[in-house]
Amino acid sequence: MDANTKQKFKLILFLSLFMKIRFSYGADSLTIDNVLSDDSTIVSASRVFEMGSFRPGSAPNYYLGIWYVKDASRRAVWVANREKPVSLAAELRISDGNLVLFDESKLPIWSTNVSSRTTTTGPSVQAVLLDTGNLVLNDESNPSEPLWQSFDYPIHTWLPGAKIRYNKITKTRQILTSWKNSEDPAPGLFSLQLDQNDSSFVMLWNRSKNFWTSGPWDGQIFTGITEMTLSDNFFFSFVSNENESYATYSMYNTSTLTCYFEMGVSGQINQMNWLPTNEWNLFWSLPQQQCEVYAICGEYGSCISNEKSLPFCQCLMGFEPKSPQDWDLKDYSGGCVRRTKLQCETNTTSSSLDIFLEMVDMSTPEDKISLGTMSFAECESICLNNCSCSAFYYDSLGCSMWTDNLLDLKQLEAGDSGRRTLYIRLAASEFRNHKRFRNWKLYVLLFGIIAIAMFTSFIASFIYFRRRKKTANKQGSWSNISESHISDFLPLGRFREDEKKGIHVPFVALKKILAATENFSEANKLGQGVFGTVYKGKFLRGQEIAIKRLSSGSVQGLEEFKTEVVLIAKLQHRNLVRLLGYSVEGHEQILLYEYMPNKSLDWFLFDQNLRVLLNWEIRFNIILGIARGLLYLHHDSRLRIIHRDLKTSNVLLDEEMNPKISDFGLAKIFKGKQTEANTNRVVGTYFGVVLLEIITGERNTRFYQSEQSLSLIGYVWRLWKDNEAFELMDATLSETCNEDEFLRCVIVGLLCVQDDPNDRPTMSNVVVMLGSETGVLPNPKQPAFVVRRALSNITSSSKPSSNNGLTDTLYQGR
Repeated sequence: MDANTKQKFKLILFLSLFMKIRFSYGADSLTIDNVLSDDSTIVSASRVFEMGSFRPGSAPNYYLGIWYVKDASRRAVWVANREKPVSLAAELRISDGNLVLFDESKLPIWSTNVSSRTTTTGPSVQAVLLDTGNLVLNDESNPSEPLWQSFDYPIHTWLPGAKIRYNKITKTRQILTSWKNSEDPAPGLFSLQLDQNDSSFVMLWNRSKNFWTSGPWDGQIFTGITEMTLSDNFFFSFVSNENESYATYSMYNTSTLTCYFEMGVSGQINQMNWLPTNEWNLFWSLPQQQCEVYAICGEYGSCISNEKSLPFCQCLMGFEPKSPQDWDLKDYSGGCVRRTKLQCETNTTSSSLDIFLEMVDMSTPEDKISLGTMSFAECESICLNNCSCSAFYYDSLGCSMWTDNLLDLKQLEAGDSGRRTLYIRLAASEFRNHKRFRNWKLYVLLFGIIAIAMFTSFIASFIYFRRRKKTANKQGSWSNISESHISDFLPLGRFREDEKKGIHVPFVALKKILAATENFSEANKLGQGVFGTVYKGKFLRGQEIAIKRLSSGSVQGLEEFKTEVVLIAKLQHRNLVRLLGYSVEGHEQILLYEYMPNKSLDWFLFDQNLRVLLNWEIRFNIILGIARGLLYLHHDSRLRIIHRDLKTSNVLLDEEMNPKISDFGLAKIFKGKQTEANTNRVVGTYFGVVLLEIITGERNTRFYQSEQSLSLIGYVWRLWKDNEAFELMDATLSETCNEDEFLRCVIVGLLCVQDDPNDRPTMSNVVVMLGSETGVLPNPKQPAFVVRRALSNITSSSKPSSNNGLTDTLYQGR
């Protein structure tokens, strides 16, 4: 090889290496000279989106997808070969004017499939990844006219700027379809699309069963999605003309908020937000209740509507998951199968060997066969003698049975008007094998023991209530009244059956509440506030409930109380304590809430020993959760609520230390000083004060008799002004605190307590500011309540006239 040849070879090698390095470092386009393979990727011009190979979860399969650059987990928002996984040796390149993915055997498995009449095989065809997440195939000579684009072929994600469209000319539509499970992007059973007959979204199961609708577009929102009003960061639009209908949305500030919508594997449309902790967070879902998703648990699977923890799907007795692996991945749609074949399906001729399992409080499946009026025994016999009969139902209107596999079963809560008793057909051996039916002698023995225990309990209860009755006669207290006197009060107030319509939480009889709380005993008292006393109740099945007995300060009647129960029950959010039931009998108005085992935030925050359990990650998640809960309350169109008493004692913590706001609706039941037009408290500052208490570990009231400052707010302002903000930090956070997040919280806290309500951020802006990584926050002004008062002017009371030490103002939904 001569010198010239060597020089040329070196130059060619250098250029080849240069092109490979440049491409590996993320060019935004793929040309005819490039190949995308192995771990190489292309990145949009402003480094927003990235495209390449990814592997979901622990599965060995690879897919070609697009994801946000900031997401190290490569959670895909678009997938090319969702049904045909490949190995890492697959190659993506321009071929015959199309973008084509070849597997390791060089066989094409996915292509843009653009007609050869509209493409060119020349070198000018390229694929470009835009900052919107749209992958565009175009001709470099005319880039404004895409030959193909990924936005026209959505998978499961709706990105800002993309359209969900119905083409009126071709009668085709763009559909969001769920993944099969979290590790398999193949099409699942759930999809979202536009209704060609209405300006609304519909959600379907198996492309056939419509189980949810967004409601029509009213010019600003889809009427059934009140959550669209929760944020000022989105702009939605709907367009309909003679050629097409489509919905799209954009975001006002993409520099501070990253989010998108997806059709989830659970059959819900989810809003996913990017958190400062570098992970995606589920902000809200529709439908709100998991059991509202049609057939979410598959055949012979029951959705537990009152279940607080996963899995919310359970197989009926005698059945087991068809695919345990799918259930482990939270894909329950495959349903359940029988463990034992029915006797009528085996060689035996005796169909009587099958037995029916009684299932109470169940929903009734569709496609029932009505058999008319007959006795229960006749109804059971007809089903038993028909081997294809899988279940029957009997009531005063007659007999019904089902001959197909049962689908869309739900275990309903007590008080639900749709609950029925179903009789499910099982092989007799299932009963013999089940622990409840193994030994009848054991049942006899247990029955005897239970009878003796009940008799003993009756005697003890008789003595107990006799003593309580004497106490009640002395004190004249309703809280000590015995159950025998309840009937004396019933005529004074109780909903009729027709008045309970529209209330979607169960009515609980007062006598059950008295039994659960041991007659509102002091031992079961959890706390007391302005609006009533809270007790811990334990019902017969061991379920623990928080029971709020509203104080006698309530002046509203039954109809107003019913309205409040209906509205509060509709406020469903992961950061609000859930209403489980109600009771109104006599003079009593009672609300039943989910019980929080970790009590309230102040229980941990202001205890020298327990506060160490609240590291920075937990505290910051609590702050974010409170903000999201308030945002939901302030913007929900059914009942816009301004929390009149937000404080750390009203923030409850569940098993995983997630915050849940309580007492968010009760203030509307009461009259007095705490009204929107007359108050000595500043609603917009409550969150700011709570936030500052969380990061400092100090009570706001601790500073009132201190020489340091008038209040915690004044103390924070002084250190902030002196550039000593980190001195505010709770000492227990020194090793776990994220300094950027801490400073952001200090600024947001001070902004929320500004004197002028117009200077305070709305809760939607608060959520954005807390979640922003790069956004510049406004500088807070000096609050009006930092001036030190002379101690002589402070009352001798241990508490100030205003718990938060704030100036007078009108309520602001901020």
